[in-house]
Amino acid sequence: MAKPNFKLPKTYEAQNGWGPTSDVIPLQFRDIPYAPYSKGDKLGRVADWTNPDAQKQDNREVTGRTGRTGFNRFNRDQHQAYGAAFASAFAYTHTEDESSFSVVDNRSAAAKKMALKAAGGQRGRPQSKQTAQTTGYRTVNQRGGNGRQQQGRRKYGYKDYDKPQRVRNASINIGPDWKVLDEIEFSRLSKLTFGIPEAEDVASYGSVNFYNKMYDRVNTKNEKPLQHIERVKYDTTTSEDPVIQQFLQDNKATVFATDGVLSLLMCATRTVYPWDIVVKKVGDKVVLDKRPGGVFDFVTVNENAADPPAENDKDTINSWSALSNEATYINQNFARQVIDTKNVHTLGKPNPFASEDTKDKLASCGYRYRKFDLTSSNAAEDAERTHLIVRTEVDAAQKLGGQTSLMTVRALNEFDPNAQGSGTSLPWKKSLDSQRGAVVAAEMKNNAAKLARWAVQAMLAGADQLKLGYVARADPKNNNRHVVLGTQAYKPRDFAAQMNLSLTNGWGIVKAVADMCLQLPEGQYILLKDPNRPILRIYAVSSEDLEENEDESEEESDEDEAKEN
Repeated sequence: MAKPNFKLPKTYEAQNGWGPTSDVIPLQFRDIPYAPYSKGDKLGRVADWTNPDAQKQDNREVTGRTGRTGFNRFNRDQHQAYGAAFASAFAYTHTEDESSFSVVDNRSAAAKKMALKAAGGQRGRPQSKQTAQTTGYRTVNQRGGNGRQQQGRRKYGYKDYDKPQRVRNASINIGPDWKVLDEIEFSRLSKLTFGIPEAEDVASYGSVNFYNKMYDRVNTKNEKPLQHIERVKYDTTTSEDPVIQQFLQDNKATVFATDGVLSLLMCATRTVYPWDIVVKKVGDKVVLDKRPGGVFDFVTVNENAADPPAENDKDTINSWSALSNEATYINQNFARQVIDTKNVHTLGKPNPFASEDTKDKLASCGYRYRKFDLTSSNAAEDAERTHLIVRTEVDAAQKLGGQTSLMTVRALNEFDPNAQGSGTSLPWKKSLDSQRGAVVAAEMKNNAAKLARWAVQAMLAGADQLKLGYVARADPKNNNRHVVLGTQAYKPRDFAAQMNLSLTNGWGIVKAVADMCLQLPEGQYILLKDPNRPILRIYAVSSEDLEENEDESEEESDEDEAKEN
Protein backbone atom coordinates (compact mmCIF):
# COMPACT_ATOMS: atom_id res chain seq x y z
CA MET A 1 0.00 0.00 0.00
CA ALA A 2 1.47 3.28 -1.12
CA LYS A 3 1.95 6.00 1.46
CA PRO A 4 -0.27 9.09 1.11
CA ASN A 5 1.56 12.13 -0.13
CA PHE A 6 0.79 15.82 -0.44
CA LYS A 7 2.04 17.97 -3.26
CA LEU A 8 2.00 21.77 -2.98
CA PRO A 9 0.10 23.48 -5.78
CA LYS A 10 1.81 26.04 -7.93
CA THR A 11 1.42 29.59 -6.56
CA TYR A 12 1.06 32.68 -8.68
CA GLU A 13 2.08 36.12 -7.45
CA ALA A 14 -0.42 38.93 -8.11
CA GLN A 15 1.39 42.03 -9.24
CA ASN A 16 -1.59 44.41 -9.02
CA GLY A 17 -2.78 43.72 -5.46
CA TRP A 18 -4.84 41.10 -3.70
CA GLY A 19 -6.85 38.69 -5.79
CA PRO A 20 -6.52 36.00 -8.47
CA THR A 21 -4.13 36.50 -11.34
CA SER A 22 -5.10 36.22 -14.98
CA ASP A 23 -3.16 32.96 -15.31
CA VAL A 24 -5.43 30.92 -13.05
CA ILE A 25 -8.86 32.34 -13.95
CA PRO A 26 -10.91 29.62 -15.71
CA LEU A 27 -12.13 30.34 -19.19
CA GLN A 28 -15.78 30.61 -18.13
CA PHE A 29 -14.89 33.46 -15.70
CA ARG A 30 -12.54 35.42 -17.95
CA ASP A 31 -15.03 38.11 -19.08
CA ILE A 32 -16.85 38.57 -15.77
CA PRO A 33 -15.89 41.88 -14.04
CA TYR A 34 -13.96 41.52 -10.84
CA ALA A 35 -14.21 43.86 -7.86
CA PRO A 36 -10.97 44.25 -5.88
CA TYR A 37 -11.24 43.44 -2.21
CA SER A 38 -9.09 42.97 0.87
CA LYS A 39 -9.03 40.45 3.68
CA GLY A 40 -10.70 43.02 5.95
CA ASP A 41 -13.72 43.58 3.72
CA LYS A 42 -17.09 42.61 5.14
CA LEU A 43 -19.54 40.46 3.27
CA GLY A 44 -22.56 42.33 2.02
CA ARG A 45 -25.98 41.63 3.44
CA VAL A 46 -28.30 39.68 1.23
CA ALA A 47 -31.36 40.61 3.30
CA ASP A 48 -31.67 42.43 6.64
CA TRP A 49 -35.15 42.04 8.06
CA THR A 50 -34.26 43.56 11.44
CA ASN A 51 -33.32 47.07 10.32
CA PRO A 52 -34.67 47.92 6.86
CA ASP A 53 -33.99 51.66 7.38
CA ALA A 54 -30.28 50.94 7.43
CA GLN A 55 -30.56 49.43 3.98
CA LYS A 56 -31.99 52.70 2.72
CA GLN A 57 -28.95 54.46 4.10
CA ASP A 58 -26.70 52.07 2.17
CA ASN A 59 -28.66 52.75 -1.03
CA ARG A 60 -29.14 56.50 -0.59
CA GLU A 61 -28.10 57.12 -4.20
CA VAL A 62 -31.34 55.41 -5.18
CA THR A 63 -33.79 56.35 -2.46
CA GLY A 64 -32.33 59.74 -1.42
CA ARG A 65 -31.33 61.03 2.01
CA THR A 66 -33.48 59.54 4.76
CA GLY A 67 -32.30 61.50 7.77
CA ARG A 68 -30.22 59.84 10.50
CA THR A 69 -32.31 56.73 11.11
CA GLY A 70 -29.71 54.45 9.50
CA PHE A 71 -26.86 55.54 11.76
CA ASN A 72 -26.66 53.39 14.88
CA ARG A 73 -24.24 51.05 16.58
CA PHE A 74 -25.42 48.00 14.65
CA ASN A 75 -24.58 49.07 11.11
CA ARG A 76 -21.89 51.69 11.66
CA ASP A 77 -18.82 51.09 9.48
CA GLN A 78 -15.74 51.10 11.69
CA HIS A 79 -13.18 50.82 8.89
CA GLN A 80 -13.35 51.36 5.15
CA ALA A 81 -11.03 48.72 3.71
CA TYR A 82 -9.48 48.56 0.28
CA GLY A 83 -12.05 47.82 -2.38
CA ALA A 84 -15.06 48.73 -0.23
CA ALA A 85 -16.12 51.43 -2.67
CA PHE A 86 -16.42 48.89 -5.48
CA ALA A 87 -18.79 46.62 -3.59
CA SER A 88 -21.80 48.70 -4.62
CA ALA A 89 -21.46 47.32 -8.14
CA PHE A 90 -22.63 43.91 -6.86
CA ALA A 91 -24.82 45.06 -3.96
CA TYR A 92 -28.53 44.58 -4.10
CA THR A 93 -30.47 47.84 -4.40
CA HIS A 94 -34.04 48.13 -3.21
CA THR A 95 -36.67 49.09 -5.71
CA GLU A 96 -40.01 50.73 -5.03
CA ASP A 97 -41.52 47.53 -3.66
CA GLU A 98 -40.59 48.40 -0.06
CA SER A 99 -41.58 52.06 -0.31
CA SER A 100 -45.03 51.10 -1.60
CA PHE A 101 -45.58 48.60 1.22
CA SER A 102 -47.88 49.72 4.04
CA VAL A 103 -49.54 47.99 6.97
CA VAL A 104 -53.31 48.09 6.89
CA ASP A 105 -54.95 48.43 10.29
CA ASN A 106 -58.56 47.22 10.17
CA ARG A 107 -59.28 47.90 13.83
CA SER A 108 -61.88 50.47 14.82
CA ALA A 109 -60.99 53.80 16.38
CA ALA A 110 -62.06 52.59 19.84
CA ALA A 111 -59.88 49.49 19.56
CA LYS A 112 -56.91 51.59 18.51
CA LYS A 113 -57.42 53.91 21.49
CA MET A 114 -57.59 50.97 23.92
CA ALA A 115 -54.44 49.45 22.38
CA LEU A 116 -52.63 52.76 22.71
CA LYS A 117 -53.54 53.03 26.39
CA ALA A 118 -52.48 49.43 27.00
CA ALA A 119 -49.13 50.00 25.33
CA GLY A 120 -48.50 53.31 27.12
CA GLY A 121 -49.62 52.24 30.58
CA GLN A 122 -48.95 54.73 33.33
CA ARG A 123 -46.22 56.37 31.28
CA GLY A 124 -48.79 58.02 29.04
CA ARG A 125 -49.90 60.55 31.66
CA PRO A 126 -46.65 62.42 32.25
CA GLN A 127 -46.02 62.29 28.52
CA SER A 128 -49.27 64.16 27.79
CA LYS A 129 -48.41 66.70 30.49
CA GLN A 130 -45.03 67.30 28.92
CA THR A 131 -46.65 67.71 25.53
CA ALA A 132 -49.01 70.32 26.93
CA GLN A 133 -46.07 72.25 28.32
CA THR A 134 -44.11 72.28 25.09
CA THR A 135 -47.02 73.54 23.00
CA GLY A 136 -46.21 77.06 24.22
CA TYR A 137 -43.33 77.18 21.73
CA ARG A 138 -44.09 78.40 18.27
CA THR A 139 -43.21 76.26 15.29
CA VAL A 140 -43.32 77.12 11.61
CA ASN A 141 -46.44 79.22 10.80
CA GLN A 142 -47.83 78.61 14.29
CA ARG A 143 -47.97 80.58 17.51
CA GLY A 144 -48.06 79.33 21.09
CA GLY A 145 -51.15 80.01 23.12
CA ASN A 146 -49.49 80.62 26.49
CA GLY A 147 -47.21 83.63 26.67
CA ARG A 148 -45.86 82.71 30.13
CA GLN A 149 -44.66 79.34 28.92
CA GLN A 150 -43.10 80.92 25.86
CA GLN A 151 -41.31 83.68 27.81
CA GLY A 152 -40.33 85.46 24.62
CA ARG A 153 -38.18 82.56 23.45
CA ARG A 154 -38.45 80.36 20.43
CA LYS A 155 -37.40 76.73 20.21
CA TYR A 156 -35.01 76.82 17.27
CA GLY A 157 -33.87 73.65 15.62
CA TYR A 158 -37.15 71.82 16.22
CA LYS A 159 -39.26 71.49 13.07
CA ASP A 160 -37.31 74.42 11.61
CA TYR A 161 -34.42 72.50 10.10
CA ASP A 162 -36.32 71.97 6.84
CA LYS A 163 -37.72 75.52 6.69
CA PRO A 164 -37.13 76.80 3.14
CA GLN A 165 -34.95 79.87 2.87
CA ARG A 166 -36.92 82.95 1.87
CA VAL A 167 -35.79 84.35 -1.47
CA ARG A 168 -36.42 88.04 -2.10
CA ASN A 169 -36.23 89.98 -5.32
CA ALA A 170 -34.02 93.01 -5.79
CA SER A 171 -35.56 96.45 -5.29
CA ILE A 172 -34.72 97.35 -8.89
CA ASN A 173 -34.57 95.29 -12.08
CA ILE A 174 -30.89 94.64 -12.71
CA GLY A 175 -30.09 94.99 -16.40
CA PRO A 176 -27.98 92.36 -18.16
CA ASP A 177 -25.49 95.01 -19.27
CA TRP A 178 -24.98 96.46 -15.78
CA LYS A 179 -21.38 96.23 -14.68
CA VAL A 180 -20.47 95.52 -11.05
CA LEU A 181 -17.76 97.95 -9.99
CA ASP A 182 -17.33 96.91 -6.38
CA GLU A 183 -18.76 94.72 -3.62
CA ILE A 184 -18.70 95.54 0.08
CA GLU A 185 -19.68 93.01 2.75
CA PHE A 186 -21.57 94.18 5.82
CA SER A 187 -18.84 92.64 7.98
CA ARG A 188 -16.41 95.18 6.52
CA LEU A 189 -18.89 98.04 6.91
CA SER A 190 -19.43 97.27 10.59
CA LYS A 191 -15.71 97.87 11.28
CA LEU A 192 -15.60 101.40 9.82
CA THR A 193 -15.40 104.39 12.18
CA PHE A 194 -15.32 108.17 11.76
CA GLY A 195 -15.66 110.93 14.29
CA ILE A 196 -19.11 112.53 14.60
CA PRO A 197 -18.86 115.84 12.72
CA GLU A 198 -20.38 119.05 14.00
CA ALA A 199 -23.49 120.27 12.20
CA GLU A 200 -23.73 123.74 10.68
CA ASP A 201 -27.13 125.18 9.76
CA VAL A 202 -27.11 126.48 6.18
CA ALA A 203 -30.78 127.35 5.60
CA SER A 204 -34.27 126.61 6.99
CA TYR A 205 -37.57 126.51 5.12
CA GLY A 206 -41.20 125.85 5.92
CA SER A 207 -43.20 125.97 9.13
CA VAL A 208 -44.34 123.49 11.78
CA ASN A 209 -47.27 123.37 14.20
CA PHE A 210 -46.93 122.92 17.92
CA TYR A 211 -47.47 119.49 19.42
CA ASN A 212 -50.81 118.88 21.12
CA LYS A 213 -49.94 117.72 24.65
CA MET A 214 -53.37 116.17 25.04
CA TYR A 215 -52.00 113.06 23.30
CA ASP A 216 -49.51 112.53 26.15
CA ARG A 217 -52.49 111.49 28.31
CA VAL A 218 -53.74 108.87 25.87
CA ASN A 219 -53.57 105.28 27.12
CA THR A 220 -55.23 101.92 26.42
CA LYS A 221 -58.28 102.90 28.50
CA ASN A 222 -58.50 106.34 26.89
CA GLU A 223 -57.67 105.54 23.27
CA LYS A 224 -58.17 107.92 20.38
CA PRO A 225 -59.26 106.85 16.90
CA LEU A 226 -56.77 107.59 14.14
CA GLN A 227 -58.17 110.15 11.73
CA HIS A 228 -57.63 110.44 8.01
CA ILE A 229 -56.38 113.98 7.37
CA GLU A 230 -55.73 115.25 3.86
CA ARG A 231 -52.57 117.31 3.70
CA VAL A 232 -49.82 117.89 1.15
CA LYS A 233 -46.28 116.93 2.10
CA TYR A 234 -43.46 117.10 -0.39
CA ASP A 235 -40.76 114.47 -0.44
CA THR A 236 -38.75 115.71 -3.39
CA THR A 237 -35.68 113.80 -4.51
CA THR A 238 -32.24 115.28 -3.92
CA SER A 239 -31.50 116.16 -7.53
CA GLU A 240 -34.91 117.87 -8.01
CA ASP A 241 -34.64 120.00 -4.86
CA PRO A 242 -34.33 123.65 -6.02
CA VAL A 243 -32.39 124.61 -2.89
CA ILE A 244 -29.80 121.84 -3.40
CA GLN A 245 -29.56 122.78 -7.08
CA GLN A 246 -28.64 126.31 -5.98
CA PHE A 247 -26.07 124.92 -3.55
CA LEU A 248 -24.57 122.89 -6.39
CA GLN A 249 -24.16 125.99 -8.52
CA ASP A 250 -22.69 127.97 -5.62
CA ASN A 251 -20.21 125.18 -4.82
CA LYS A 252 -21.35 125.03 -1.19
CA ALA A 253 -20.43 121.36 -0.66
CA THR A 254 -19.11 118.22 -2.34
CA VAL A 255 -21.73 115.60 -1.42
CA PHE A 256 -25.53 116.17 -1.27
CA ALA A 257 -28.22 113.90 0.19
CA THR A 258 -31.48 113.81 2.14
CA ASP A 259 -31.92 112.52 5.67
CA GLY A 260 -33.83 109.51 4.36
CA VAL A 261 -30.97 108.40 2.10
CA LEU A 262 -28.26 109.19 4.63
CA SER A 263 -30.01 107.44 7.54
CA LEU A 264 -30.46 104.29 5.46
CA LEU A 265 -26.78 104.36 4.58
CA MET A 266 -25.74 104.85 8.20
CA CYS A 267 -27.95 101.95 9.34
CA ALA A 268 -27.20 99.71 6.35
CA THR A 269 -25.77 96.87 8.47
CA ARG A 270 -29.13 96.48 10.25
CA THR A 271 -31.23 96.21 7.10
CA VAL A 272 -32.64 92.93 5.78
CA TYR A 273 -34.94 94.00 2.95
CA PRO A 274 -33.41 95.06 -0.38
CA TRP A 275 -32.93 98.75 -1.23
CA ASP A 276 -31.04 100.90 -3.69
CA ILE A 277 -29.55 104.41 -3.83
CA VAL A 278 -28.98 106.35 -7.04
CA VAL A 279 -25.50 107.90 -7.17
CA LYS A 280 -25.03 110.78 -9.62
CA LYS A 281 -21.51 112.06 -10.24
CA VAL A 282 -21.69 115.57 -11.73
CA GLY A 283 -18.24 117.04 -12.22
CA ASP A 284 -16.51 116.81 -8.86
CA LYS A 285 -19.84 116.64 -6.96
CA VAL A 286 -21.75 113.58 -5.77
CA VAL A 287 -25.54 113.48 -5.35
CA LEU A 288 -27.02 110.57 -3.34
CA ASP A 289 -30.57 110.26 -4.59
CA LYS A 290 -33.55 107.94 -4.53
CA ARG A 291 -35.93 106.63 -7.15
CA PRO A 292 -39.53 107.92 -7.07
CA GLY A 293 -41.76 105.21 -5.70
CA GLY A 294 -38.83 103.27 -4.27
CA VAL A 295 -38.29 101.75 -0.84
CA PHE A 296 -37.70 105.18 0.75
CA ASP A 297 -41.36 106.11 0.36
CA PHE A 298 -42.61 103.21 2.51
CA VAL A 299 -42.17 102.14 6.12
CA THR A 300 -41.16 98.55 6.83
CA VAL A 301 -42.82 96.32 9.45
CA ASN A 302 -40.95 93.72 11.55
CA GLU A 303 -38.04 93.68 9.13
CA ASN A 304 -35.63 92.26 11.71
CA ALA A 305 -37.99 89.66 13.22
CA ALA A 306 -36.90 86.03 13.28
CA ASP A 307 -39.82 85.21 10.98
CA PRO A 308 -40.68 88.47 9.16
CA PRO A 309 -43.95 88.94 7.28
CA ALA A 310 -44.06 87.25 3.90
CA GLU A 311 -46.04 87.82 0.74
CA ASN A 312 -49.13 85.69 1.40
CA ASP A 313 -52.00 85.24 -1.03
CA LYS A 314 -54.31 83.80 1.65
CA ASP A 315 -53.72 86.45 4.34
CA THR A 316 -53.52 89.51 2.10
CA ILE A 317 -53.89 92.20 4.79
CA ASN A 318 -50.90 90.79 6.71
CA SER A 319 -48.56 90.37 3.76
CA TRP A 320 -45.38 92.43 3.89
CA SER A 321 -46.45 94.79 1.08
CA ALA A 322 -49.88 95.45 2.64
CA LEU A 323 -48.30 96.00 6.06
CA SER A 324 -45.80 98.43 4.56
CA ASN A 325 -48.58 100.48 2.96
CA GLU A 326 -50.53 100.39 6.22
CA ALA A 327 -47.54 101.57 8.28
CA THR A 328 -46.88 104.41 5.83
CA TYR A 329 -50.50 105.52 6.03
CA ILE A 330 -50.41 105.42 9.84
CA ASN A 331 -47.20 107.47 10.06
CA GLN A 332 -48.52 110.16 7.77
CA ASN A 333 -51.86 110.59 9.53
CA PHE A 334 -50.52 110.27 13.07
CA ALA A 335 -48.05 113.13 12.50
CA ARG A 336 -50.90 115.29 11.15
CA GLN A 337 -53.29 114.42 13.98
CA VAL A 338 -51.14 115.11 17.07
CA ILE A 339 -50.46 118.79 16.24
CA ASP A 340 -52.29 121.96 17.17
CA THR A 341 -53.33 123.57 13.91
CA LYS A 342 -53.80 126.99 15.51
CA ASN A 343 -50.22 127.49 16.75
CA VAL A 344 -47.58 127.72 14.02
CA HIS A 345 -43.83 128.12 14.30
CA THR A 346 -42.07 129.46 11.20
CA LEU A 347 -38.53 128.22 10.64
CA GLY A 348 -37.42 130.84 8.14
CA LYS A 349 -38.16 131.03 4.48
CA PRO A 350 -41.43 129.66 3.06
CA ASN A 351 -41.77 126.12 1.78
CA PRO A 352 -39.65 125.87 -1.41
CA PHE A 353 -41.87 123.19 -2.99
CA ALA A 354 -45.31 124.74 -2.43
CA SER A 355 -47.36 126.25 -5.22
CA GLU A 356 -50.29 128.65 -5.17
CA ASP A 357 -52.75 125.76 -5.14
CA THR A 358 -51.13 123.84 -2.28
CA LYS A 359 -49.77 126.53 0.04
CA ASP A 360 -52.96 126.43 2.17
CA LYS A 361 -53.01 122.59 2.37
CA LEU A 362 -49.44 121.98 3.49
CA ALA A 363 -48.69 119.49 6.24
CA SER A 364 -46.63 120.49 9.26
CA CYS A 365 -43.07 120.05 8.01
CA GLY A 366 -39.92 122.10 8.25
CA TYR A 367 -36.81 121.61 6.12
CA ARG A 368 -33.38 122.27 7.63
CA TYR A 369 -30.35 122.17 5.35
CA ARG A 370 -27.28 121.29 7.41
CA LYS A 371 -23.61 120.95 6.52
CA PHE A 372 -21.18 118.34 7.88
CA ASP A 373 -17.41 118.19 7.41
CA LEU A 374 -16.25 114.76 6.16
CA THR A 375 -12.57 115.65 5.86
CA SER A 376 -10.26 113.19 7.59
CA SER A 377 -8.51 114.43 10.70
CA ASN A 378 -5.10 113.36 9.37
CA ALA A 379 -5.53 115.15 6.03
CA ALA A 380 -3.01 117.77 5.03
CA GLU A 381 -3.85 121.43 5.60
CA ASP A 382 -3.76 122.24 1.90
CA ALA A 383 -5.86 119.17 0.98
CA GLU A 384 -9.28 119.71 -0.54
CA ARG A 385 -11.99 119.45 2.11
CA THR A 386 -15.09 117.28 1.72
CA HIS A 387 -18.39 118.74 2.91
CA LEU A 388 -21.82 117.13 3.01
CA ILE A 389 -25.12 119.02 2.86
CA VAL A 390 -28.20 117.13 4.04
CA ARG A 391 -31.84 118.16 3.77
CA THR A 392 -33.45 117.17 7.07
CA GLU A 393 -37.08 117.32 8.20
CA VAL A 394 -38.83 118.18 11.47
CA ASP A 395 -42.53 117.57 12.12
CA ALA A 396 -43.58 119.67 15.13
CA ALA A 397 -42.45 122.14 17.77
CA GLN A 398 -42.83 122.28 21.54
CA LYS A 399 -42.27 124.84 24.30
CA LEU A 400 -39.63 123.66 26.77
CA GLY A 401 -38.32 126.01 29.44
CA GLY A 402 -39.49 129.10 27.63
CA GLN A 403 -37.74 128.07 24.42
CA THR A 404 -39.09 126.47 21.28
CA SER A 405 -37.66 123.01 20.57
CA LEU A 406 -38.20 120.92 17.46
CA MET A 407 -39.25 117.28 17.29
CA THR A 408 -39.78 114.49 14.82
CA VAL A 409 -42.99 112.44 15.06
CA ARG A 410 -43.19 108.75 14.15
CA ALA A 411 -45.63 105.91 14.83
CA LEU A 412 -45.18 102.22 15.54
CA ASN A 413 -48.08 100.07 14.43
CA GLU A 414 -49.40 96.73 15.59
CA PHE A 415 -51.30 94.39 13.30
CA ASP A 416 -52.69 90.96 14.19
CA PRO A 417 -50.67 89.59 17.18
CA ASN A 418 -51.50 86.02 16.10
CA ALA A 419 -50.54 86.43 12.44
CA GLN A 420 -47.38 85.17 10.85
CA GLY A 421 -44.60 87.73 11.17
CA SER A 422 -45.86 89.36 14.38
CA GLY A 423 -42.49 88.70 16.01
CA THR A 424 -43.75 87.14 19.29
CA SER A 425 -44.70 90.59 20.60
CA LEU A 426 -47.14 91.14 23.43
CA PRO A 427 -50.68 92.37 22.60
CA TRP A 428 -50.55 96.14 23.03
CA LYS A 429 -54.10 96.66 24.26
CA LYS A 430 -53.37 94.42 27.26
CA SER A 431 -49.68 95.08 27.89
CA LEU A 432 -48.81 98.61 26.72
CA ASP A 433 -49.64 100.36 30.02
CA SER A 434 -48.43 97.65 32.40
CA GLN A 435 -45.45 96.27 30.40
CA ARG A 436 -44.33 99.12 28.18
CA GLY A 437 -40.67 98.22 28.64
CA ALA A 438 -41.27 94.72 27.25
CA VAL A 439 -43.24 96.15 24.31
CA VAL A 440 -40.47 98.63 23.47
CA ALA A 441 -37.81 95.91 23.76
CA ALA A 442 -39.75 93.68 21.36
CA GLU A 443 -40.11 96.56 18.89
CA MET A 444 -36.38 97.32 19.11
CA LYS A 445 -35.67 93.71 18.25
CA ASN A 446 -38.22 93.31 15.45
CA ASN A 447 -37.76 96.79 13.93
CA ALA A 448 -34.10 97.49 14.65
CA ALA A 449 -33.42 99.00 11.22
CA LYS A 450 -36.52 101.22 11.18
CA LEU A 451 -36.05 102.60 14.70
CA ALA A 452 -32.35 103.20 14.10
CA ARG A 453 -33.18 105.20 10.97
CA TRP A 454 -35.71 107.29 12.89
CA ALA A 455 -33.15 108.06 15.60
CA VAL A 456 -30.53 109.02 13.01
CA GLN A 457 -32.99 111.26 11.16
CA ALA A 458 -33.85 113.08 14.40
CA MET A 459 -30.17 113.63 15.20
CA LEU A 460 -29.37 114.81 11.67
CA ALA A 461 -32.18 117.36 11.91
CA GLY A 462 -31.02 118.57 15.31
CA ALA A 463 -34.36 117.69 16.89
CA ASP A 464 -34.55 117.70 20.69
CA GLN A 465 -37.19 114.97 20.87
CA LEU A 466 -38.34 111.89 19.00
CA LYS A 467 -42.04 111.39 19.66
CA LEU A 468 -43.21 107.81 19.15
CA GLY A 469 -46.87 106.87 18.91
CA TYR A 470 -48.35 103.41 19.43
CA VAL A 471 -51.12 102.74 16.92
CA ALA A 472 -53.01 99.43 16.69
CA ARG A 473 -55.89 98.10 14.65
CA ALA A 474 -59.31 98.55 16.16
CA ASP A 475 -60.05 95.06 14.87
CA PRO A 476 -57.09 92.76 14.10
CA LYS A 477 -58.90 91.48 11.01
CA ASN A 478 -59.54 94.98 9.60
CA ASN A 479 -56.63 97.15 8.43
CA ASN A 480 -58.74 100.26 7.72
CA ARG A 481 -59.60 101.40 11.27
CA HIS A 482 -56.91 102.19 13.84
CA VAL A 483 -56.69 103.60 17.36
CA VAL A 484 -53.91 105.53 19.15
CA LEU A 485 -53.01 103.69 22.36
CA GLY A 486 -50.28 105.96 23.69
CA THR A 487 -47.24 108.14 23.02
CA GLN A 488 -43.72 108.31 24.36
CA ALA A 489 -40.92 110.88 23.97
CA TYR A 490 -37.23 110.08 23.69
CA LYS A 491 -34.07 112.08 23.35
CA PRO A 492 -32.57 110.88 20.06
CA ARG A 493 -29.07 110.23 21.45
CA ASP A 494 -30.41 108.33 24.45
CA PHE A 495 -32.70 106.32 22.18
CA ALA A 496 -29.76 105.45 19.90
CA ALA A 497 -27.66 104.41 22.90
CA GLN A 498 -30.52 102.24 24.15
CA MET A 499 -30.57 100.47 20.79
CA ASN A 500 -26.77 100.04 20.84
CA LEU A 501 -26.52 102.14 17.68
CA SER A 502 -22.96 103.22 16.90
CA LEU A 503 -22.96 106.71 15.37
CA THR A 504 -19.23 106.58 14.68
CA ASN A 505 -19.78 103.44 12.61
CA GLY A 506 -22.62 105.13 10.70
CA TRP A 507 -20.47 108.13 9.85
CA GLY A 508 -17.65 105.76 8.90
CA ILE A 509 -19.95 104.13 6.33
CA VAL A 510 -20.94 107.56 4.96
CA LYS A 511 -17.29 108.60 4.75
CA ALA A 512 -16.27 105.38 2.94
CA VAL A 513 -19.15 105.59 0.42
CA ALA A 514 -18.50 109.29 -0.23
CA ASP A 515 -14.79 108.70 -0.87
CA MET A 516 -15.58 105.77 -3.16
CA CYS A 517 -18.13 107.78 -5.17
CA LEU A 518 -15.79 110.78 -5.51
CA GLN A 519 -13.26 108.54 -7.27
CA LEU A 520 -15.78 107.35 -9.86
CA PRO A 521 -15.90 108.93 -13.33
CA GLU A 522 -18.80 111.19 -14.19
CA GLY A 523 -22.04 109.27 -14.73
CA GLN A 524 -24.86 107.49 -12.92
CA TYR A 525 -24.54 104.50 -10.61
CA ILE A 526 -26.73 102.30 -8.43
CA LEU A 527 -25.71 101.35 -4.89
CA LEU A 528 -27.72 98.17 -4.33
CA LYS A 529 -28.22 96.03 -1.25
CA ASP A 530 -28.28 92.37 -2.22
CA PRO A 531 -31.81 91.01 -1.61
CA ASN A 532 -30.65 87.80 0.07
CA ARG A 533 -27.11 88.45 1.32
CA PRO A 534 -25.52 91.16 3.52
CA ILE A 535 -23.58 92.72 0.64
CA LEU A 536 -23.57 96.14 -1.04
CA ARG A 537 -22.86 96.33 -4.76
CA ILE A 538 -22.33 99.37 -6.93
CA TYR A 539 -23.35 99.16 -10.59
CA ALA A 540 -22.57 101.46 -13.50
CA VAL A 541 -25.85 102.21 -15.31
CA SER A 542 -27.15 104.54 -17.97
CA SER A 543 -29.89 107.14 -17.64
CA GLU A 544 -32.10 105.08 -19.99
CA ASP A 545 -31.99 102.12 -17.57
CA LEU A 546 -33.12 104.31 -14.68
CA GLU A 547 -35.95 105.81 -16.72
CA GLU A 548 -37.19 102.32 -17.66
CA ASN A 549 -37.22 101.26 -13.99
CA GLU A 550 -39.03 104.44 -13.00
CA ASP A 551 -41.70 103.83 -15.64
CA GLU A 552 -42.15 100.24 -14.46
CA SER A 553 -42.45 101.32 -10.81
CA GLU A 554 -45.07 103.92 -11.77
CA GLU A 555 -47.07 101.29 -13.67
CA GLU A 556 -46.91 98.93 -10.69
CA SER A 557 -48.08 101.66 -8.30
CA ASP A 558 -50.98 102.48 -10.64
CA GLU A 559 -51.95 98.81 -10.74
CA ASP A 560 -51.86 98.60 -6.94
CA GLU A 561 -54.07 101.66 -6.64
CA ALA A 562 -56.53 100.19 -9.15
CA LYS A 563 -56.68 96.96 -7.14
CA GLU A 564 -57.32 98.85 -3.91
CA ASN A 565 -60.12 100.86 -5.51
